Amino acid sequence: MSGGVDSSVTAMLLHEQGYQVVGLTMKTWDYASSGTSKKETGCCSLDSINDARNMAVEKGFHHFILDIREEFGEAIIDNFVDEYMAGRTPNPCILCNTHIKWEALLKRADQLDCEFIATGHYAQVREENARFIISKGKDAHKDQSYVLWGLSQECLSRTKFPIGGFTKPQIRQMALDSGFEALANKSESYEICFVPDNDYRSFLKRRVKGLEEKVAGGNFVDSKGNIIGQHKGYPFYTIGQRKGLDIAFGEPRYVTRIDESRNEVELGKKEDLNRTKLWVKNTNFSKIEALESTLEAVTKIRYKDQGQLSLIKPDKDLVNVEFLAPVQGIAPGQSAVFYQGNDVLGGGFISKKISYE
Repeated sequence: MSGGVDSSVTAMLLHEQGYQVVGLTMKTWDYASSGTSKKETGCCSLDSINDARNMAVEKGFHHFILDIREEFGEAIIDNFVDEYMAGRTPNPCILCNTHIKWEALLKRADQLDCEFIATGHYAQVREENARFIISKGKDAHKDQSYVLWGLSQECLSRTKFPIGGFTKPQIRQMALDSGFEALANKSESYEICFVPDNDYRSFLKRRVKGLEEKVAGGNFVDSKGNIIGQHKGYPFYTIGQRKGLDIAFGEPRYVTRIDESRNEVELGKKEDLNRTKLWVKNTNFSKIEALESTLEAVTKIRYKDQGQLSLIKPDKDLVNVEFLAPVQGIAPGQSAVFYQGNDVLGGGFISKKISYE
């Protein structure tokens, strides 16, 4: 229970359905450690924890706070920094879901003798042919199946997504109908929980001692390697970025490639972002046990991506993705998630091995 409307209504629905509910709020981060003076907001703030507890008290079930800041720092924040320093663009929410939140939830569930865990994600899970399969939530605008590709079969077998079959307006109305007006009207936070000012560049500077000195003075280059300007350091750029380049050409330029070994950032036109192939590492499949032959799937390369039809096939310890039409903005470190209809076939992290054809 993050204290938001989604997880609160999740708990409320399960309670009304007769489940013996135990609310759990995870403390993953505190802003005092971030080096900023911004007021705490979002899932780790005291207000959010109190909101979650108040819901539990109102409905008459137990509520606990689980401090996982140490595990979160080692597994998520360190990885976040390492990925940017390696010239990749991380998605910490996916890593957190896969290795921290579900693991912590299941551990506490076992301690409390709970059979299932439930979250407020807009996604659905079902059992079919002895496999537990994730599928998209009913609300296409809020669907979160993309960030859940890493969950193991063991995790999915014990997971419930009670709000996956509803839309966001319906969830807000449920909260309102139950007398939780403040909760129903509560705004959402889209920031990374440990980057309170939504400025990851400043966060990196605070976390990596002497970072600016280490990466200052790098070159902007074109596709042929010609130097066309100076940048502020390769970790401060992401593939597809157009704004904040501080360099003018008379027409838009985009970050098309990052070479951390040379501290170079390649710039090009929008069409230079077009790619037809990528490779995916650390894959996990849910609808099938493993990818053994070429399959057709819609591949999403970012959370809000509509997805593109592709052929996916095994390639040693990677998965090769060949798009049937060019896609733009493929960023190593982000996730590629494979869909068949509304079902998540599987997913993995985009490797730096990308075809520039």
